[in-house]
Amino acid sequence: MAELNYTVKDFKSENEVRWCPGCGDYAIMNAVQRTMAGMGIPREKYAVISGIGCSSRFPYYMSTYGFHTIHGRATAVASGVKLANPDLNVWVITGDGDAMAIGGNHFIHLIRRNIDLNLILFNNRIYGLTKGQYSPTSDRGFKTKTSPFGTIEDPFVPGQLVIGARGSFFARSIDGNMKLSQSVFEAAANHKGTSVVEVLQNCVIFNDGIHDMITDPVHKADRQLILEHGKPMLFGNENQKGIIFEKGKLKVAVIGENGVTIDDILVHDATETDPSLHMSLINMQLPDMPVVFGVIRSVEAPVYDTELVKQIKEVQKTRKITCVDELLNSGNTWEVTGNDTAGNPGCPKVVRINFTTKIFKGSAILQGLFCWLTH
Repeated sequence: MAELNYTVKDFKSENEVRWCPGCGDYAIMNAVQRTMAGMGIPREKYAVISGIGCSSRFPYYMSTYGFHTIHGRATAVASGVKLANPDLNVWVITGDGDAMAIGGNHFIHLIRRNIDLNLILFNNRIYGLTKGQYSPTSDRGFKTKTSPFGTIEDPFVPGQLVIGARGSFFARSIDGNMKLSQSVFEAAANHKGTSVVEVLQNCVIFNDGIHDMITDPVHKADRQLILEHGKPMLFGNENQKGIIFEKGKLKVAVIGENGVTIDDILVHDATETDPSLHMSLINMQLPDMPVVFGVIRSVEAPVYDTELVKQIKEVQKTRKITCVDELLNSGNTWEVTGNDTAGNPGCPKVVRINFTTKIFKGSAILQGLFCWLTH
């Protein structure tokens, strides 16, 4: 096969992009297009599946196969797409409302099954398409049109749900850092199993600046920890800060203070099967701890679609039924016979019922049973 030399332009559709000017979705889409262009996979092997929300217009803007589905059901439809055609490279585009609320059940079971597809969760902590209601990831006390006095609920943390559902891959990025997003998307695409990437995204209309504490250029070096597998967990303007483990908890330490050296700083292991440390990293938040980005967890686990294909092939080797006709004529049957139907030409004398396949034999089963019971 000839080498595929795609560019970002090859993955842009001719449709006008109708997101608000300044929306973080533009940067995320650009990072996805760059990732796809560099994967060496034919465009016709990509399928982009979305639910409902601002981000879910994504398939219209991609020069790939796509499916704009219904609210909360993108993961269910994408699962079917992948199982029907395992050769496809499937990407799910969803938001914090679409995935965490109406789609929450589908979300956790996709992760539990570990179907080999990639899910990008746009987290702006608001319902944008429906004009500014609080979402399942909005902070307690957050005031919106549907919570004018502040929410009285604690939010979901997407990474916690992934770990709780026995997820094999979780990463986090932020819309303005396209280099990081592209790196994370590439890792997700190369992972075998369900890859979940949470992207902190800014809604310039209904929740503008929700992530400013993290992205503020002046302080971001002290507030963001970008993980790399096999490297120390360092951050700060000069990488002078790091994460250590003390008294059963993660803690920020400064190299050179209180006897702390580089050897005391934790080294990130994304492949550790025990999720305890990964969960602790996910839970780190301002102001006491930096927010973690990059690939947090990437472990090997049985992949649902691979196991399904394997199981089908094994069953086919020993199966006794090879076609539908054989199936319909197999299993236990019994014959229901009634009174002499002379004078009742509409009543069959014998009705056969196949209980194995729950298929009723006979051209008029209901009529036949009625005649048998009433004559």
